[in-house]
Amino acid sequence: MIKFFLMVNKQGQTRLSRYYEHVDINKRTVLEAEVIKNCLSRTKDECSFVEYKDFKLVYRQYAALFIVVGIDQTENEMAVYELIHNFVEVLDKYFSRV
Repeated sequence: MIKFFLMVNKQGQTRLSRYYEHVDINKRTVLEAEVIKNCLSRTKDECSFVEYKDFKLVYRQYAALFIVVGIDQTENEMAVYELIHNFVEVLDKYFSRV
């Protein structure tokens, strides 16, 4: 199950966040800061799946934008990785030149 969806730029600023479970506002900022730090610090040669606390992070980079999805331990990482790509393709078709 997807727990949250983040779009973050290279400077670490959150551009979009969507939570599918209730998370207190104060905890969200801490969670986003830690998740962003974990994903942005990784190189392109490293895997796009990261275990973090009680869930997994699946992320993908498109130019200066990172899309990060937090999922539970039972979710398929490759399916979420493809979901991210499909999401970007839909945005590109709708807005053209995303």
